Amino acid sequence: MSSNRAEYNVGDRVRVDLPDETDPDHDRYHGEHGRVVDVLEDEAGSLTGDGRDSIIYRVEFNNGEELDLRHQSIRPPIQ
Repeated sequence: MSSNRAEYNVGDRVRVDLPDETDPDHDRYHGEHGRVVDVLEDEAGSLTGDGRDSIIYRVEFNNGEELDLRHQSIRPPIQ
């Protein structure tokens, strides 16, 4: 991984935050908790000027489903 710093690491428990009710994943995933199973990187940060935008978190849920999310859509878990 380059100089972009991931806020979460593989194994971290996270909560999905998709406040936009028109997002196709909102009803299914908003408020759900999962675990980061991979941290990927692309070039999005070079377009936005925010290196965090280059980090993609692959989150796995208890039912085995996975969803790729960026930092704006992930929060610390609710204990």
